[in-house]
Amino acid sequence: MPFLDEQIASIIHEACAFEEERPWIEFKLNQVTTPMDIGEYISALSNTAALYNKTHALMIWGVDDETHAIRGTEFRPSRTKQGNQSLELFISTQLEPQVQFYFHEVNIDGCMIVLLEIHAANASPVKFRGIDYIRIDSHKKKLKDFPDTERELWATLGRKPFESMIAMEDIPADFVLRLLNYPAYFDLLSLDLPNDKRGMIEALLADRMIVKNVTGNYNITNLGAILFANDLSAFPSLERKALRVIRYSDHTRLYAGKERIFKSGYAFGFEQFVTYVSDQLPSNEVMGRALRKNMPMYPELAIRESLANALIHQNFFLHGAGVMVEIFSDRMEITNPGTPLIETTRFLDYPPISRNEQMAAFMRRIGVCEERGSGFDKIVHATEVHQLPAPEITVYENMTRLTLFSSRPFSKMSKTDKLRACYLHACLRRVHREYMTNASLRERFAIPSHNSAMISRLLNESCEEGLVKLADEADTSVRNRRYIPYWA
Repeated sequence: MPFLDEQIASIIHEACAFEEERPWIEFKLNQVTTPMDIGEYISALSNTAALYNKTHALMIWGVDDETHAIRGTEFRPSRTKQGNQSLELFISTQLEPQVQFYFHEVNIDGCMIVLLEIHAANASPVKFRGIDYIRIDSHKKKLKDFPDTERELWATLGRKPFESMIAMEDIPADFVLRLLNYPAYFDLLSLDLPNDKRGMIEALLADRMIVKNVTGNYNITNLGAILFANDLSAFPSLERKALRVIRYSDHTRLYAGKERIFKSGYAFGFEQFVTYVSDQLPSNEVMGRALRKNMPMYPELAIRESLANALIHQNFFLHGAGVMVEIFSDRMEITNPGTPLIETTRFLDYPPISRNEQMAAFMRRIGVCEERGSGFDKIVHATEVHQLPAPEITVYENMTRLTLFSSRPFSKMSKTDKLRACYLHACLRRVHREYMTNASLRERFAIPSHNSAMISRLLNESCEEGLVKLADEADTSVRNRRYIPYWA
């Protein structure tokens, strides 16, 4: 599917905001670009996007290549032809295999900008007129001239989805039903349990939890094992993917108080995961009208969504590591193997992209996550409702960590904490088609109205840091100003 109209301006602004050039993004100011040249770029950028595990590549006319400033272009793809053919028709007939691409013409800040959206190569490198191209050091090159890159690209394209790979092969039906929790499968899908073994096996086959072997036996797929294994240690390649939960005595890793490894599959074990983690969390004592009562340190919704995101979006090709939950006296850290497929600053508004599509689809069917990818939205919203510090996402070389912080008054938050909360609040309001204001941010932090100047300073600092901006530069009333995220 092409980008939606309301997404295009945000995507262009985001691309321009990168300080360093990305291999899968090409800027053109107002250079004359021939249909032949565009076709070669589509090949190069599509292949480069696949090489870097991106779903799309972008080619943008009307942006300065050096400064990334928006200048405008006279190029109009809708008016460009090659002979008697339209530009799009000519290019599409010369590409092998076919790859989706879309031209978008949009007015930004009074300047005409052209965005060429290019889908990443899938099964094999994309060729234009029989030649496949790649982007090397910001230049379009023939792929055959870079054999190491060509081998790496083929390896990336040839990689089967993790879920389709085999966890255990050539086993009889009876053994399949011993290794997988098939009653849980039917229960989670609200299906009647078949009366015979054949009906059970056929259901698992239909959902690709298992596949038929040429010998007449069955192979258990990674999808089936990771979701429904009674014991993940029975599958050597998946043993290290078991969820690990560690509770520490204080705010450091010096003294581990308790550790547990869950060997069950993610689908039927998920509720147990959530319950156990919730039970290990410290609680806050809150004074009610008559009695003191203990309240969970973090809302259950935030725990559920954080766990679901980590389990579903991890990179299973990184061996030797799985999802780990670490509970401290002042925070909870959830770490999963792999780095995000989109920029962390865009988790709240960007269209969902899943690394493990089959797994994500099944978890949506059983209600663990939603189709529209609103998991992080819910986490941020839950922390705001409970007036906790904003969640923090940290990306390392080969892993991603989400941190939830315990309750802390505004006066005790660091400047970084306040800025992050302000930015995420602006994003959340934008997603809900609302503006951030002094009043909405005061409500988020539980700050009384007589301290509005404190929030005004935070808003100014957020603007200076480039995190948010005024929705209307003409706003003169400080208290009534409306703010939006930098990318809006």
